[in-house]
Amino acid sequence: MTTPLQIQRIDARSENVTAALDVLRAKLSPSGNVVSEAGKRRTLEVFGEPLTPVQVVERICSDVKQQGLPAVLEYSRKLDRAELTAETIRVSAAELAAAHSAADPRLLAAVRRVRANILGFQQAILHQDKELQRPGVLLAQRYVPLNRVGVCVPGGAAAYPSTVLMAAVPAQAAGVKEVAVVSPPTAFGANNPVVLATCHEIGIREVYRIGGAQGIAALAYGVAGLPKVDKIVGPGNLFVALAKRHVYGEVDIDSIAGPSEVVVLADDTTRADFTAADLLAQAEHAPGASILITWSERLLEATAAELQKQVQQLTRCQLALDSLRDFGCLILVRDAEEACRLTDMIAPEHLHIATDNAAELLKKIRNSGATFLGNYSPVALGDYAAGPSHVLPTGGTARWASGLSANHFLRSSSVIQYDQSALKDLSADIEYLAQVEGLTAHEQSVAMRTR
Repeated sequence: MTTPLQIQRIDARSENVTAALDVLRAKLSPSGNVVSEAGKRRTLEVFGEPLTPVQVVERICSDVKQQGLPAVLEYSRKLDRAELTAETIRVSAAELAAAHSAADPRLLAAVRRVRANILGFQQAILHQDKELQRPGVLLAQRYVPLNRVGVCVPGGAAAYPSTVLMAAVPAQAAGVKEVAVVSPPTAFGANNPVVLATCHEIGIREVYRIGGAQGIAALAYGVAGLPKVDKIVGPGNLFVALAKRHVYGEVDIDSIAGPSEVVVLADDTTRADFTAADLLAQAEHAPGASILITWSERLLEATAAELQKQVQQLTRCQLALDSLRDFGCLILVRDAEEACRLTDMIAPEHLHIATDNAAELLKKIRNSGATFLGNYSPVALGDYAAGPSHVLPTGGTARWASGLSANHFLRSSSVIQYDQSALKDLSADIEYLAQVEGLTAHEQSVAMRTR
């Protein structure tokens, strides 16, 4: 039986598209206030009171910080129904090696090729130390890799070896020595042989069976057997996002990510079947926001028909239908200029410009996490293999945030060296400004060196 497609349509030529997009953006924001009825019942069961997701995360993080590993094990039992011990919470070297030995050779070959693509791109864009010299002066910017990084790999509804690659390999490209992976103790998470084989293939030897907020807290504060990290990266559910926000400052994080999203810009030259497939690729994340912006009414109608046809063939058909109903949108605009303006307003995680003049339209758009040009550059190319990381800003944060790269695993610091003559050239200005601020010790520390 064919399930009817429900997706919002907006005619921006006559409707208030800004108001509609504001509603959509609010639904996609990781605000922490929205939870399902099943989630509410589970919260009451575990905590004995009706806590909000933010309160749940605060409670878990506080308990892990104060109690350490026992709290992690207890929350794993209550939330993940996993009976773990101090010995079994970490995936052993033998388990990693066994998963690698048993892996399909095609998987390992694909992992090696993709890792080479990612490593090549990330090393090419890596910041390099810079020096500026003039008589008596040496100024430098120095880049040092972080020592230890935590990577979150989801494992609720599917296994994600691609996340292992896209989050861990940029860290390796930057020169990070220790990479610790945490993933839920599920068949799709840290118990998944494909995920474990991928970790082993790229040289990761620290994998822990921990998910959710307790996994973030364990990485941030450190517990017995799991030393704290300097930075936490990688996607996750609402509780992971809120936990990352909670521990920021104790450690660095990449972002507070919400549901995946794509905006496709299309015109009369764009293939409707390609466009529908791109929209469905985001919808099957469930939740995933799929937005088409076009000035071609014919293309919009053809895409809607293709969506109805193609969604029935998906393994996750109902989940994709739910996403299209709740987060999907087909927008008809006056022209390409208005399409670019709306795209900048949305600031999407993924932007696919599938028009005949894609490169020209890109010049008019500032805000996107990653941009894909032309009919043969689908978003899945970036999700899996191209080289840039698929860990990207969501929920409109591409207005100011950047996608994860090797450079996010570097810490920069400045180096300043002056001789006496060069210091004397600046001393009058330094001493004057120090006097203005009333900082006489600052003034004297310069004056005594130049008299």
